[in-house]
Order: sequence, then structure tokens, then C-alpha cells
Amino acid sequence: MSDLDAKKIIQVKTFGSYSVSYDGVELSTGARNESQTSLLMLLLFHFGMEGAGRSLIKTTLFEDRDIEDVSHAIRNVIYNMRKSFKANGLPDAAFVVQKRGIYYWTDEVPVAEDARLFEGLLEEARQDTDDASRARKLARACHSYSGRFLSGLDNVPWIYQESERYRGLFHDAVMELLDYYRQSHKYKDMYELSVYATNADPLSEWEIYVVESLTMLGRFSDAEKYYDDASDLYLKEYGERSNEHVRDFIRRLGEHLFHEHETIEEIQSKLTDPDGSVGRGYYCSLPVFQEVYRNIERTMHRSADKIFLMLCTIVDSKGNPMREGPKLDELSERLKTSAIASIRTTDTITRYGQGQYLILLINTTEENCRIVQKRINDHFLTSRQRTGVSYSVSNLLFNKEESPVFG
Repeated sequence: MSDLDAKKIIQVKTFGSYSVSYDGVELSTGARNESQTSLLMLLLFHFGMEGAGRSLIKTTLFEDRDIEDVSHAIRNVIYNMRKSFKANGLPDAAFVVQKRGIYYWTDEVPVAEDARLFEGLLEEARQDTDDASRARKLARACHSYSGRFLSGLDNVPWIYQESERYRGLFHDAVMELLDYYRQSHKYKDMYELSVYATNADPLSEWEIYVVESLTMLGRFSDAEKYYDDASDLYLKEYGERSNEHVRDFIRRLGEHLFHEHETIEEIQSKLTDPDGSVGRGYYCSLPVFQEVYRNIERTMHRSADKIFLMLCTIVDSKGNPMREGPKLDELSERLKTSAIASIRTTDTITRYGQGQYLILLINTTEENCRIVQKRINDHFLTSRQRTGVSYSVSNLLFNKEESPVFG
């Protein structure tokens, strides 16, 4: 191993954030991570033993540019990389070895990469036939994955492919480990792993297992709060006009939400809407609104109530829907407040899109719908305001085929 001691190894961190250090000192290439020197360094570190072909290096360094002498261009980048390494205190070594058009990282300067460590730990776990021992090794592997592989460099094809591959390996390992914890009734371990997974792989529905483990631990209040926070997070990330995937996620999240045994009086006190007697409309998220809508559809044939769906859309001075901008955000919040104050406690409202709200008006008439519109305008419009609200109304009984598509 030349004149190196055991401590003098290049340490490469690729998960979550990116860093390269040698002998405890972070290396600097004197350029951004996207530079040719950095990209070649990452490529050789990652595929060191297997080697990287000329075509892969060309695509990584020069993309689709037409290079007359590819080998010469690669040699120039290697030369600059060597200069950078020597300036950072690495020993005098060849660093890059070429054999038959394949480029390898030298074994004179060892490299330890967290992504390779992750794969090694997974392979070690796969070879273990003892369930408990295998679980411990899987846990170690899972906790060595701390985020996407070389996050921020997904525009480089090989990096994107490796990022997706490692994410898939992490997903499979976590799922296997969660199943083991569930069957072994190790709900504390299940909780800790699922929380870790939500941080390492955000918005991948690990929140479902957090709620499940909290419930199984008897932490019902914590599970309920986490359910609310997770639902809000996904709705905020994907927009109030959430798609079917998000609504399905929230439904499955709720399937794991249970409570401790209580009397019916205690349960009823928790179910009661604290704002129900305030004298204003009920505002809820779109998935909840959809469930209310569908329940009403199911029971309409047994009721003589006339039910209307109203869509309120903020428009500009020319009557065109406003779709974006900070002004729309302010107007949208004002429309929400105006609408809630203008409808009854039996009516339900939700935000559907940018500057759009849906209102379910229960047991009313077309004339009363027009009265509601006037009330909203009275609250919403000011004397010099050039924007306004456009209204569309549908009778659920007679226009069921025109009911809105959620998603």
C-alpha cells in the first residue's frame, strides 16, 4: 500500500450530501461539484475496481459535445485532477490506470465510499440465515443510507441511475426490517426505523409506518398529531388539488390510526367540532371534502334536501381566472375568510386550486345560492378592487354527470 498508513484513506460521502476527505482533511478541487475534475473523480471513486469505459467518461465529462480526440481530452482532465490531488497533500501516485480503454482508480490510494459500504452491508445481511442477526445487519445497512446518492447531480445519467438503484435497495431493506419488527412486536424499533426512513427518503409514505408503530405503542395522541402533520405535509407538497395518489396515501395513513378504549361520552366529546356553534361554514381539506361529497351522494335518494355545489374562482379585471402570483395568494386567503363567514354551519368549503374554492350548500335553493354569492362579494370586494369572483353552481340531484372530478 505504498507509504500510506491505515488512516490515510480517501473517504467519500455520497448519500444526502457530498464530501471527499483525505487524512481527516476535506479535499477541494478548486471548482464546483459539476466541474469535469469533480465528475471524473466521483466516477473513478465509485467504479474504481470495475473501471469506467471511455464512452461513459466521455458522456459524463463532455455530454453531447463533439470531441475530436476523446482520449486526449480525458488525459487533460486526469492531469488537472492529479495536480489538484497533489495540492491537497495526497502522495505522489498515478491515481488513474488505463487498460484497454478502461480507466481504473489506483490501488495505491485506497478509497472508502459510503455507497459501497451500504451495498456491502446489505450483501452481508443477505448471507445471514439467522433472523435476529440478519435484522441487526439490515438495520446497520439502513442507517448507513442518509439520503439520495449524490443529490443535486441527477442530471448526470449514471448518477441518476445509481441514485434510483440505491433508493430501491434502501426501500426493500427497510420494508423487510419493518416486517420483522412487526412480527417480533418490536414496535419501538419499528417506530425509530420508520422515522429515520422519512428523513432519509422524504415523501415516500414511510409516515404510514410511523403512525402504525405509534398506535401499537399505545401513543394514540402522538399518532393522531402525526397523522395530521403528515396529511398537511403531503397536501402542501402536492397542492390542495391533490391527486388520487395523495388521497389514497392519506386514506391508508388513516387506516392505522386507532385510539385507546374509551366511553361513548369521551369519544363523542372528541368527535364534536369545537367551532360548530360559531355560526360559520365548515372548512376542511380536499380529501375530507370529497368524503363528505360522496357520502351525500349515497344518501340523496333518501332525502328531499336540495344540495348545490358552488365553485368560486378569483378573476382579474378582464374576467380571466388568476393562476399565480403573490397577489393571488392574498386574495385567495381573503376569499376563504369571506366564504366561510357567508355560509351556514351546515355548509362545507375547501380549497380546490389556486384561487378556487368549492362549497357544498345543503338544503337550499338556487335563489339562496345567489344570496350566498352576494354575501361573499360583500365581504370580499373593496371599493377600488379590480379583481372579482366568478361563480359556477351545479345541482347534485339533476347534474350528477357534471359532478367535479377530484384529482
